[in-house]
Amino acid sequence: MVELVADYGRVMIGRIEEIVIDCASPSTLAAFWAAVLGGTPIDEHPAWSFVDPPGWSRLAFQRVPEPKSVKNRVHLDVDVADLSTATAAAVALGATPVGDIVTEDGGAFQVMLDVEGNEWCLVSSDAGVATAPDEH
Repeated sequence: MVELVADYGRVMIGRIEEIVIDCASPSTLAAFWAAVLGGTPIDEHPAWSFVDPPGWSRLAFQRVPEPKSVKNRVHLDVDVADLSTATAAAVALGATPVGDIVTEDGGAFQVMLDVEGNEWCLVSSDAGVATAPDEH
């Protein structure tokens, strides 16, 4: 087995192949996120769908029996050029904004819910990171 070496000379265990999101309707979420990030939604079977956004890791969706009940512990930040335009486009796809656009020294962000209520953010800044990790 080949040992992977990360920055600073530290050994890595591996690389992220995909991010998997538990959900009620894998096909619906794959179609939604393909419209947000690009790529083609693929339905492998009723309990597993995915999208391969250009230039990024696979985003996969697996059916689980329980509904979402609390705030996500992990969420996606989607970098956009114009928050108002991107928010309107996401709403047209079925997303829901949470609160107003928040502006900070490093940029701005809009908290969103996808079509199953999973939190994610539209972000816009010169540096590509609009918020501190605990802000959204």
